[in-house]
Amino acid sequence: MIQLIESASARLAQAGVSFGHGTTNAFDEAAWLVLWALGQPLDALDEVADLPVAEADATRAEALITQRIETRRPAAYLTGEAWLQGVPFTVDERVIVPRSLIAECLAEATIDPWLSDATTRVLDLCTGNGSLAVLAAMAWPDVRVTGADLSADALAVARLNVERHGLGERITLAQGDGLAAVAGQRFDLILCNPPYVNAASMAALPPEYRAEPNMALSGNLAGGSDGMDFIRPLLHTAADFLNDGAVLVLEIGHERAHFEAAFPGLLVSWLPTSAGDDQVLLIERDALTLAFGEPENAA
Repeated sequence: MIQLIESASARLAQAGVSFGHGTTNAFDEAAWLVLWALGQPLDALDEVADLPVAEADATRAEALITQRIETRRPAAYLTGEAWLQGVPFTVDERVIVPRSLIAECLAEATIDPWLSDATTRVLDLCTGNGSLAVLAAMAWPDVRVTGADLSADALAVARLNVERHGLGERITLAQGDGLAAVAGQRFDLILCNPPYVNAASMAALPPEYRAEPNMALSGNLAGGSDGMDFIRPLLHTAADFLNDGAVLVLEIGHERAHFEAAFPGLLVSWLPTSAGDDQVLLIERDALTLAFGEPENAA
């Protein structure tokens, strides 16, 4: 089997496909697709590497590699599944492939110092396929989670994942535009991996990323160019939806310069991730009220 994977890896590399939807290199992507095509566990390469592969199985795996190259669709769309922090999630073209760095913060408990026994309600805003909502519910068994998104299609996929992991009694899904989806509610923690890619970066995205829903990536849908179109109204109104002492955890990827230009002087804490210490930030409610004022009305 290892020879089949190495051959597939060479094909992917030669074709110049782009990675970043669960793998970062040609070999790992080839291993994922070949193991999936042959019905082998995705974490069992060492155990099955020396197994012989029947001709029909090899043909099936090679056809999947060909499909990956010719369509430039992310591998997760071809298999219908993606993994985040070791947890499997159902995905298709209705949602972006889950890869949020906030998942690392949940797994490594880097948010926990800002939480307490009073933390009982968590919002996953821009939930997409629901992966962060599921991971939050797994990380904190005593909390109730709401996953909100503008896209009804995305929420349909999120519902599949909530059911897949047996969390229907603890995760509620809500549809609406930003925080309007949870009007009248307050939370102890808001997680948000919003659309934040700036216009120049959007124009340069490879086909694999352009295969994903544009509304989940582009932070310029209100006419801006710096990627902050969703984040501006979010930060101006977030305090309305946070209890005293609550925090907002926000992913901004490579947009730190644009973020700091848009919100000069805003007090934030940067959380460490495998991609660096400037891609996920935490804002306390007090910092939001200091920057934008106290809410006029209770949420």
